[in-house]
Amino acid sequence: MTQTLTGLFDNYDDARRAVQDLEAAGVAHRDISIVGHDKRNPAGDVADPAAEDAGAGAGIGAAVGGVGGLLAGLGLLAIPGIGPVVAAGWLAATAAGAAGGALVGAAAGGIVGALTHAGVPEEDAHVYAEGIRRGGTLVTAKVDAPLEATARQILSDDRTVNLGERREAYRSQGWNRFDDTAPAYSETEIAAERARYDRV
Repeated sequence: MTQTLTGLFDNYDDARRAVQDLEAAGVAHRDISIVGHDKRNPAGDVADPAAEDAGAGAGIGAAVGGVGGLLAGLGLLAIPGIGPVVAAGWLAATAAGAAGGALVGAAAGGIVGALTHAGVPEEDAHVYAEGIRRGGTLVTAKVDAPLEATARQILSDDRTVNLGERREAYRSQGWNRFDDTAPAYSETEIAAERARYDRV
């Protein structure tokens, strides 16, 4: 039986390493997704000029080469309530919908709907979506029983956000659930969130 496992990361580089660890453990590229805020190309820390225009509308930019596996397919996507993100994999395609082979906008249910449809509890899906909105990076993997323990360990090690603690932190600020009609966080707001959780 296939399980959908998730890990929210405050640091994009930690999420990227988790994707690489999943691939090295044998999880197929098609079964992994990454969605998060980062204006660097997958090869390093050179600014991606397409990221500057992503907030104007939904779309996906061309990925820059230099990294193998899923990360080589990273592109730019705008998700309602979250704004421009770098994304690759099945979750990005499901959350955005597909038309003519290009990701063009949000499907019914958006990111929360895509996660719950994949088996993530709705309460958790709202926290994950809000985490992305506030600057985090979500990695998801669909895994069969033989790889489940390894994938679970990769997506729940000390690099990942403690979901219960983060849910309570958001609630203490008056948050209740992800709202895809709310304006996306600005770069300043994302920077403040990263500072709040000691992100680097």
